[in-house]
Amino acid sequence: MSDTPSPLQGDDFAAGIALECIAEGAMLLGHAHGEALLLSRHGDQLFAVGATCTHYGGPLAEGLVVGDTVRCPWHHAAFSLRTGEALRAPALGGVGCWQVEERGGKAYVTGKRMAGPTSHAAKAGAPESIVIVGGGTAGQAAAETLRREGYAGPVTLLSSDTHLPCDRPNLSKNFLAGTAPAEWLSLRPAEFYQEQNIDVRLATQVVGIDPVQRQLQLADGSHLAYGALLLATGAEPVRLDLPGAHLPHVHVLRTQADGEALAKAAEGAQRAVVIGASFIGLEVAASLRARNVEVHVVGRESVLMEKVLGPQVGAYLKKLHEKNGVVFHLGTDPVSIDAQAVTLRSGETLPADLVVVGVGVRPALALAEQAGLAMDRGVAVDEYLQTSVPGIYAAGDIARWPDPATGERIRVEHWVVAGRQGQTAARNLLGQRERFDAVPFFWTEQYDFALAYVGHAEGWDEALIDGELAQQDCRITYRRAGKAQAVAVVHRDLDGLRAEVEMERAMAGKNGIAKARP
Repeated sequence: MSDTPSPLQGDDFAAGIALECIAEGAMLLGHAHGEALLLSRHGDQLFAVGATCTHYGGPLAEGLVVGDTVRCPWHHAAFSLRTGEALRAPALGGVGCWQVEERGGKAYVTGKRMAGPTSHAAKAGAPESIVIVGGGTAGQAAAETLRREGYAGPVTLLSSDTHLPCDRPNLSKNFLAGTAPAEWLSLRPAEFYQEQNIDVRLATQVVGIDPVQRQLQLADGSHLAYGALLLATGAEPVRLDLPGAHLPHVHVLRTQADGEALAKAAEGAQRAVVIGASFIGLEVAASLRARNVEVHVVGRESVLMEKVLGPQVGAYLKKLHEKNGVVFHLGTDPVSIDAQAVTLRSGETLPADLVVVGVGVRPALALAEQAGLAMDRGVAVDEYLQTSVPGIYAAGDIARWPDPATGERIRVEHWVVAGRQGQTAARNLLGQRERFDAVPFFWTEQYDFALAYVGHAEGWDEALIDGELAQQDCRITYRRAGKAQAVAVVHRDLDGLRAEVEMERAMAGKNGIAKARP
């Protein structure tokens, strides 16, 4: 592991760095040939890779070296120090990789060796064709991983969305706030899928699966055969069942089309009511305030996010939003919506020309149920993400898998988890038998507040705060029966990475695995 290094100046790596300056597992930040690089040692080998994460541009120098990988401090992407390859979501593209030579007691970065992912040879006996149902991050990551792993057969991605797979977390954050353009939302441009020979079919609805014939039925009446199948149908936003819930100014936020419609509506809005004080509801509230829209938040709970983050964090978030002008109406819910207002059960009427509903999502299970797959409050999968039917895998919001940390089956609706499951599922579709053992991770950003959460605490009885929440500088450990289940960090990125590695090593030891994954 490494602490944050001090940056060096000029083309110092090209000019040579004394070998004694490069400690095992540490990083040096410097430059060579006009580019910012990281220089690191693993065993008797020296590595140099690009210093900027390809996901959101995070500073890898402030991250952590784990074995022969480096992890981004912001959203925990991992890159190979040997090749620069992006090893796990949320990063897709790799960083540059450079040649390092040792001469006269110094290390010299002499030039680029390779950049980005490298292809591997797919195993013999791979499926004749692979179809992915779902155009979210799980489906996209799976399609890309199949090609990266050397699979040359037909890959078809069927998406009910009208847009290419997008950066969903951005919809409620920068994009809605007006600080990120729509052009940034697509995870990959259309040309990428063409170059990779991935057949992406948008606005395509699958209505049935025949596991015996290995065939899909589409809404237009056509059929599509598959050799192996990945279900990554994701989740659907819960819609309110009350008068006025379907009026034009009432929005949900799930797809890029939803996001674009909401952002356009926000441009001319003066007063908004956000129904639901979930993560997405609070992020929407913060983004609308960035546009100077008056915002009222309605929620059934009395303390924000209490079950997930605890009462202290909930109370802090409420004060933070109120400081930024948000008005809360807690302990109640709406009974009707009209063109000018939202009426609450308490009898209060809130004027609104924009209404956003963020009361949760439901996993899209209809296809899996129709196909006769085993269900368990989601699609039941094993540690390899295979369903009860051979040749059919599931990933993302619909999958309930055995958690190696607790032995319990869990289903997690996190974007990063979905991407990592898509990557693992793709390798297992090719016969690799890779266990899914990634530690769950998510993050939220609201105004200047940034919280990252590592692990999964479906039930906890103690939240220990190390640091000062009021100063946005703390680590919160969620424990059950004295054992840590999850860790949340506020502006302590390195602590979050260390907590992740600790959990991985604990799982590896518990399950007899030699070491944690990159």
